[in-house]
Amino acid sequence: MREYSVNRKTNETDIKLYLNLDGTGKSEINSGCGFLDHMLTLFASHGRFDLNVNCIGDINVDDHHTVEDIGIALGAAFENALGDKRGITRYGNIILPMDEALILCAVDISGRDVLSFQAQIPSQKVGTFDTELTKEFFLAFVRNCKMALHIQQLQGENSHHIIEGMFKAFGRVMRTAVSIDSRFSDEVPSTKGVL
Repeated sequence: MREYSVNRKTNETDIKLYLNLDGTGKSEINSGCGFLDHMLTLFASHGRFDLNVNCIGDINVDDHHTVEDIGIALGAAFENALGDKRGITRYGNIILPMDEALILCAVDISGRDVLSFQAQIPSQKVGTFDTELTKEFFLAFVRNCKMALHIQQLQGENSHHIIEGMFKAFGRVMRTAVSIDSRFSDEVPSTKGVL
């Protein structure tokens, strides 16, 4: 089974995270940041990943350290659960509508950490969540999962819808990219022979 647990403790956060790539989409998320809990629940559901996250963070300061460190831990969990990446599909892409918002998301689990994030989120906050932290989460993830991730907001006026579309799209492209291609289950999907 492709699964991994992360225990990450710093002076700013204490995170316990469990990931199963071959799950059913069930999750238990308690980050201390309600909007992030909602987004990670959607990510797990649309990705069909089993995901448990518990974080005690310095949210009395703001949500930055919590959001970034969960991105680090989740990216590391994916990287480790994938092992040598033998048999994975590697790529995934989608254009996903979320009401008036339209999000393009594409991923290459390439071993190289690149984020292209193009969005104009109208409001600075959704509830208490600083919307600029959306990019920080994805940046932390790709730095630790070593992959290329492209997210573009093609349309959208409602900040909640735009960010929700991103997390749903990300879950779906990751589900495709980490899925095993049964025709090539013993091969690393690269002409170099390694990812």
